Amino acid sequence: MIETILFIAGSIFVVRVSIPSLRRPGSHGFYRFFAWEAILGMFLIKVRGWFVHPFAWYQIISWILLFASLVLIISGIYLLRHAGKPTDALEATTQLVQSGIYRFIRHPLYASLLTLAWGIFFKSPSLLDGCLAAVATALLYATARADEAECLVKFGEEYAGYMKKTKMFIPFVF
Repeated sequence: MIETILFIAGSIFVVRVSIPSLRRPGSHGFYRFFAWEAILGMFLIKVRGWFVHPFAWYQIISWILLFASLVLIISGIYLLRHAGKPTDALEATTQLVQSGIYRFIRHPLYASLLTLAWGIFFKSPSLLDGCLAAVATALLYATARADEAECLVKFGEEYAGYMKKTKMFIPFVF
């Protein structure tokens, strides 16, 4: 029951933050909204068993992914705020950021959400959570592709060149 209440409350917050994006289907924020919802649902399904069998192999993988998620989000936001010279919102940067983690991957914030989703999945793997993590992964891929299309419009050839020398989510791999 409490998980349902928390899901509704979390969803209200995510909807409020996402209203402008939800009005623009196809925008990166549109897909990101649904990824956030899938991740929120996974978290609330798992929250009661978060520390059951804390040293099981899947829990160790989970903690590694959750820690990586934290590193990605902190470094990504820090660089967007300092090197991206945002106008008002975090995402409204005026400079293309190509330093720090952005030297290796174009989407550390989405990579953070990916590692968060799979970190939650590995808390105690199940078919339902595997499906939710796969849906979140597909939605985050769609988010990144839409974001890249927006960045190509905003930054032009500079972003096209940046895309050629960096990977999307995993340095040197993908």
